[in-house]
Formats: sequence, structure tokens, C-alpha cells
Amino acid sequence: MNGIIFRGTAPALVTPFTRHNEVDDVALKRLIDRQIDAGAEALVILGTTGENATIWPHERRRMTDLALEHTAGRVPVIIGTGNNSTGESVVFSRDAAQSGADGLLVVGPYYNKPPQRGFIAHVAAIADATDCPIVIYNVPSRTGLNITAETTLALADAIPSVVGVKEASGDLEQITDILRHRPAHFAVYAGDDEITLPLLSLGADGVISVLSNVLPGPVGTLVRAGLCGDFDTARRLHLALVAAMRACFFDTNPIPVKAMLAELGLIDGCIRLPLVPMEAETAARVRAAFRATSMQQFAAASR
Repeated sequence: MNGIIFRGTAPALVTPFTRHNEVDDVALKRLIDRQIDAGAEALVILGTTGENATIWPHERRRMTDLALEHTAGRVPVIIGTGNNSTGESVVFSRDAAQSGADGLLVVGPYYNKPPQRGFIAHVAAIADATDCPIVIYNVPSRTGLNITAETTLALADAIPSVVGVKEASGDLEQITDILRHRPAHFAVYAGDDEITLPLLSLGADGVISVLSNVLPGPVGTLVRAGLCGDFDTARRLHLALVAAMRACFFDTNPIPVKAMLAELGLIDGCIRLPLVPMEAETAARVRAAFRATSMQQFAAASR
């Protein structure tokens, strides 16, 4: 393994759909170019924000190939390949690796709620199937399974292809333990935008971001400032962006960010059932938060 895949910001890209409920290839290319032009250090395709759970296998392969072909090596591309079936996760991971993915995002199995040793065996099976770098994804609010610091560190030590973790547990003590004891090749990424600044101050490597879908420039500037030790700038941007960070979760992610991308004219904003559009009152709150943020972040960046 060559170690850390990226340092900085990787948007967890939405999956744009047409009004006929098909993946919108043209819009996906547009989103990819927008992120790279704004300075994103990597891209994550088919994560939670990409509505991974409702993407059909044939769509998954086409999206992976399209993203890798269109990105053309400009930044690393990480593909979400984990689900609650180890067998399917192995197949998806092998397919992504064969397509040329730079990394795999492997979420804790949801619904099954395996014990920690079960998750270790799950990741080991994926690693046995391909030598593509693996980023573990811990998001217990979605999966019902918290991947403990001990389990994360055990995988980092035992499996060379496990090169990082996207930590969305919100447990600062747990994440701090990972940062304290991780091996040199192992990256720690914030899995929630709002904890990016505190984790950068503790030595984390960046963020896999929801907010970056809508505001790639400011999020990237915040992260790069933190990585360079310029915490005055990072703090100003964090405070300017925090209302939008929270607005991303006024309804189930990615409903709010897709609505905002639609307002920008970048996608149609369609989502797949069982997700549904926001109610009018929630949509108004999201729009108000983003409008206020747009003014605040420009003021903060200019100081």
C-alpha cells in the first residue's frame, strides 16, 4: 500500500437523478468538474449522500466507470462498496477495483448489527478479494453499529490495505483514541462537517463532506487552512458555515443538499423513495440558512 489516499476535502457526492428516476450522467459529470475546479482533493461516489442503498447494481457499475473515466486521474476517486451483505460487498469491491477505483469506502454492516469480530471478518473478506485501499466508514446513527476505536486500530494494524476511517460517530473520545494510536499510514477523516475543525486541531487528515456538495470552495479553504495550522482562518470559516452544516440535516441527508443543488441549477433535485421531498416549512429553513451562510462565509474569508 502507498498509504494515505488523500489529505483535505472529499465531497460525498450526491447521485443526480432525472425526472424519469434514472441516473443523470450529464449532471454527474457537471458535479465532478465543479468539485475539482473548486480544489477538492478527492471524490467519494456512492456513499450515504449518494443514496447508495437505492442504486441498482447495473447503475453502480456504470456510475463507477463514468466517474473514473471523467475524472481521468485528476483526483483520487473512492467508491462506496460496503453494505450489510459481505458477499455483495466483496463483489462490489472487486468490480470497483477492476474499474480502477483509487479506494473503497466500506460502511459498517447495517441491520445485521454484527459483533466487532464480525465487522473485522467482513473487512478481511473484502481485503482478501482485492488489494484496493479501504477506508472504513463508521456511522452508527445509520447502521446501528458503532465500530470501536479498538476495532478500527486492530484493522489498521492487521490489514495493510485498510488505510483510513471516515468517523461519523460524533464520539470525540473514541476518535481521539484512534488519532493517538493509529499507525503512520492510517488517515482519519471527519464524517460530519461540524466536527471537521476540532478533528483537524487534533491531527486529522480532512473530511468526507456533505456540505461541500453545495459550497465546495469555502469547505476546502477551511480544511486546507486547518491542515496548514492556520486555525484563525479555519475557525472564522467554521463559524460562518456552521448554520449551513446544520441545515444539511434539517431533513434526512441528502434531501436538503439535493434541494440546494437544484436551486443552483446543477441537478433536477430528484430523490428516490423511500426518501421524499422536504415539507415547505423545512425547505424554507434550509434556504434561509444557506442564504445567510453565503453572505457570512464571504465576509469571514475576506478578514
